[in-house]
Formats: sequence, C-alpha cells, structure tokens
Amino acid sequence: MTWPGTTGVGAGRYAPSPTGDLHLGNLRTGLLAWLFARSTGRRFLLRFEDLDTGRVRPGVADRQRTDLASLGIDFDPPLLVQSERAAVYADALTELARGGLTYECYCTRREIAEAASAPHSEPGRYPGTCRELTEAERAERRRTGREPALRIRADRAEVTITDLLQGEVTGLVDDVVVRRNDGVAAYQLAVVVDDGATGVDQVVRGDDLLSSAVTQAWLARQLGLPVPTYAHVPLALNSEGRRLAKRDGAVTLADLAPLGWTADRVLGLLATSLNLAEPGEPVTTTALLHRFDPERLPCTPWIVRPAELVSPPK
Repeated sequence: MTWPGTTGVGAGRYAPSPTGDLHLGNLRTGLLAWLFARSTGRRFLLRFEDLDTGRVRPGVADRQRTDLASLGIDFDPPLLVQSERAAVYADALTELARGGLTYECYCTRREIAEAASAPHSEPGRYPGTCRELTEAERAERRRTGREPALRIRADRAEVTITDLLQGEVTGLVDDVVVRRNDGVAAYQLAVVVDDGATGVDQVVRGDDLLSSAVTQAWLARQLGLPVPTYAHVPLALNSEGRRLAKRDGAVTLADLAPLGWTADRVLGLLATSLNLAEPGEPVTTTALLHRFDPERLPCTPWIVRPAELVSPPK
C-alpha cells in the first residue's frame, strides 16, 4: 500500500500529547530525539498525538511548541495532528481487515481484567475472548447495544526489533486494539501509519514504550511499511522511583522560570543529565550536536528532585 506523503528522506520525530505542559523528562526525551535525528542527517518532525480528546487542553500544543523552540529544538514540515487524520487511519483499518487481520471485540475492561486473573492466563495479554466468535455470537452482542472495538489477529507472532540502546528485542505480538469502540483509531495503529506516511525511520522515545515496539513493527509489516530503527531512552524519575510528573513540583519551564531557570539553563541541566555538559556549563543545541555520542549516554534513569532546583547553578 502506498501512503500519502511518504518521502524517501529519513526522519526522526517527537510526538507529545497536548494534555499538559512538557516537564523536564519530556523535554529531555525531545532533546534526545532531536540529537539522534540531526546527528544522522535526518529531518526532524513534530506530531501531536491528540486522539484522547477528553484529556486534551486548549493552548497546550502551542505552549509545547514554544517550550521546545526556547531550548533550540527545531522541526521540519509537515506538522501532523492525529485528530485530523481519521480518513487515513480508516484506510489502514480497511487494509488490515481485507487481509483478515482484525476482529470485533466486545469485551469491557472489567471483563478483560477478570479473564486475565483466571488460572493459566497470561498477565498483560488479551485473553482472546472474542477472537473466534461466530457471526451469530457477534450478532447477539450487537443486540445488546455494545459497540465493538477492533483488535488485530496476531496469532502470537514473534517479532524482533533492533534498538540502538537496548540491542535486539524479541517479543510476542498481542491482539491489541487498533480501533476503539467509539470508532476512533487507537494509539498503536495511528503511530505506525503516521510514521510511515512521513518517512520516519528512527523512533526515539522513553523506554516505557519498549514493549510496544514489537507490536508496531508487526503492524508496519502488515501495512507494507518499513520498520524504523528504535532508541528507547531511560526515563526521568522522581525521588521515589516513579515516572516524573507535574505533581512532583516545579518541573516545567513555566514553573522553573520564577526560580531563575532560564531556558538556556534548563538546556544545560538536561545536557548535564545526558553526560553532554558539566554542571553549570553554558551550552547550545548546536554545541551539543557536535559532541553528541550515543555511547556516552547514561544507561540508568535520571532522578529529578525538584527540591534541589530551588535555584540554578551559578
């Protein structure tokens, strides 16, 4: 299948959800994605993943773009907004259905959780409740008024992906949802379609998404799209070892500014956390690009303690 907008020039991307201001961990991942892309001569693209419309907040996307630009992170066209791409995702779903690779799922989250807790179940995997329903059984469920989601029929395919930091990673593909029961494309499908449509062949993101890579690689192959090279980077964590969040304190540019943290100083903080600068050293993204070496990157999470960010280093 040929996807609109496909280009032969490779690209990396950063794809935040416009649900809140970017915190230090988000900005650090964005900086890393930019460094990986620009250091390899790739274009660098921005995409807003706003399919979870109930959590999207007005004005956040603009603030995210402003924060990234203030650090010196620039982007190439096109800018993608997922909520504007329903027709493209529908075409991909049609392609999967034509190959017999989707099926209707009527399970609620509660039913899936209960099935997953049963003996001999596989934790974290869809138990296959709706995989082999007959047409009569599907018709009976439709009569209840419950709208189905669509899942992929992966048949426990085993996929290996190459990660620049993690090496080769092999996993079984789960029957994930590719269209929600409200008719909206699901995350796993949308990211694959969008990466393919814009020539993204390098995906740099947090290592909490590593487990998604095998599923997305499988989906790309079914849709005739190339599988990107991945780099799953360690997250920023709070002092309790949980993923950093705004509730942890002053961790966004807007919250840090009154404490004396200019964008330039925040960039220096991020660079220091990546072993690319000394504490308090003035840096620019251009300078970081010249000294960027993936082998120098830390292999462990960055622990952020907002109480220690009361003032920037002199």
